[in-house]
Amino acid sequence: MKVKIAYLLGSLNRGGTETLLLDVFRNAKENHLNAIGIYRKSGALETDFLGSGITMLNLPTGRNTVSYILKLRRLLLKNDIQVVHAQQPIDAFYARLASFGTRIKVVLTFHGYDFNESKLGTAILKQAINHSDANVFVSDTQRQYYVEKYRLKVENQHVIYNGISFDKLDCIPEISADQVDIKLRDELQLNPNTLLLGTVGNFVPGRDQFSLCRFVKLLDEQKVDFHFVFVGKKSEANPRLYDDCYNFCKANNLLTKISFLGSRNDVPSILKQLDAFFFSTDHDTFGIAVVEAMAAAIPVFVNDWEVMNEITSSGKYATVYKTKDEAGLLREFMLFLQNKKNYESKATEAARFSRDCYSIEKHIEKLKNLYTSLLIF
Repeated sequence: MKVKIAYLLGSLNRGGTETLLLDVFRNAKENHLNAIGIYRKSGALETDFLGSGITMLNLPTGRNTVSYILKLRRLLLKNDIQVVHAQQPIDAFYARLASFGTRIKVVLTFHGYDFNESKLGTAILKQAINHSDANVFVSDTQRQYYVEKYRLKVENQHVIYNGISFDKLDCIPEISADQVDIKLRDELQLNPNTLLLGTVGNFVPGRDQFSLCRFVKLLDEQKVDFHFVFVGKKSEANPRLYDDCYNFCKANNLLTKISFLGSRNDVPSILKQLDAFFFSTDHDTFGIAVVEAMAAAIPVFVNDWEVMNEITSSGKYATVYKTKDEAGLLREFMLFLQNKKNYESKATEAARFSRDCYSIEKHIEKLKNLYTSLLIF
C-alpha cells in the first residue's frame, strides 16, 4: 500500500529536527516515500528544502488560527493526504482539527521533552499526545518518560530512531591521512601535530557545552598540544548559554586554545578532521551529532545520560564519562592519548554499528511500516 504523507514543520531553520526531515525528503523518492512538506515559517534551510526533491508548500499561520486550520484542511484534501506527520504538538493539534470528519490519520513525533513548558504549551501537548493516532519517540528512554508521565496506552507509542544520511560523510573526497585535516587546520592556523578536538551542537537548553569548557581548562593545565572547536550557533532566546561559555574561556585565557565556529554547513567535513569528538548533554532525546561522529569512525566521548547509553549500546561504541565530571572526562582522555590504537579500533567498530542501526533508509522503512499499519487497522 502506497501512502501519501504530509509532513508539517514549523520553521526551516537549522536544527536536529530540520536536519532529519531534510535527509528524509532527499531520500524519499529512492525509498518510495510519497510525501509533501508543509511549513509555517521560512528559515536558513528553506533553499535546501525547496531543492530536496519533494513538493514544499508554505502555509503561514497568520493571526487567524481558524482561517489557518481551514486552509490546512483544504490543502490536505486537495493533495489526497492519508497521514499527517507533525513534528511539534501544536502542529499535531492543528492537524487533528483540520482533519476532523475525514479518514486522515495524525502522527506526532516528539523530538524533545516537556521540561519548562508553559501552561498553554502543556495543555496543547496533552491534547496532541492523547488525540494523535500514533506518537513516535526517538529513543526508548524518551518513550518511557512520556508513557509514565501521561499514562499513555503503550500500543500507540512507537520508537523510531532518528536516521542519518551517511552519504553526507561518504561524499567527502578521499584524500590521504596527511591531507585530511589541512582545510580546517589552515583556517585555524594550527600546527600539523596539534590535536584537533571538538563538539557539534547549538547552544540551546538541554546541551551542556559549559562542562566541556571546564574540561578544556583542565586539559590545558596538562600542557597537551590541542585545539578545541565548538560548532553551533548562539541561541537568540537563550544567549546566556553561549555567553557563559565564551566568558569562562576568556577569563581562563583559553581563547587561543578554543574556536567558536558558529553555525556551519560543512559539519561532515569537520567531523572527518577531528582526532576526537566530545558531547555533553543535560537531556537530549537522541544525539544526531553523536551518531554522525561515530559513523565518521572517530573516537567519541559522551556523558552517561540515559539516551547516550542507549544509542552507544551501553558505552560499547563510545567512551562514556560521568555527567558534569570534567575531571573524570580528563582521566578518560588521558587514557586515550596513551592507547590511541585501541580507541581507533573501537571507533571503526562504532562506525559499522551506527551505519547499520541508524541509517536514513532504515528510518524511512520504519516510518512507512507505521503509516501502513495505521491505515490497515
